[in-house]
Amino acid sequence: MAYWLVKSEPFKYSWEQFVKDGQTHWDGVRNYAARNNLRAMKKGDEVFYYHSNEGLEIVGIAKVIKEAYQDPTTDEEAWVVVDLKPVRKLKKPVGLKDVKEEKRLQNMDLLRLGRLSVQSVKDEEWKVVMEMAGEKGK
Repeated sequence: MAYWLVKSEPFKYSWEQFVKDGQTHWDGVRNYAARNNLRAMKKGDEVFYYHSNEGLEIVGIAKVIKEAYQDPTTDEEAWVVVDLKPVRKLKKPVGLKDVKEEKRLQNMDLLRLGRLSVQSVKDEEWKVVMEMAGEKGK
């Protein structure tokens, strides 16, 4: 299993709306690196849900329930979506400031590739963030 992080501005699509919807396809990605990450996602992979611009924090965990397929918002074949479902809200959101201060996360894509909307998360980074969220051992 691999780990990922997706970003959404809360005023456009918040964690709360995601939970209310029960699942969604992750559409509108128009960056090749982010698209390649979507293509690499496998069913069952876990995904951090990050509120960007407002909040600036990892707020929940989602799961990939359908692998990459054509983005229904465009006819251009280059763009894909995956289907995600919410798993749970984190006990404690993990803010960008906290990630920046954690030495073990200095190479995390969230810091290195700040504008990328779909990012990979290394196994050790996942464990550290979960620990910071009060989810140790999960």
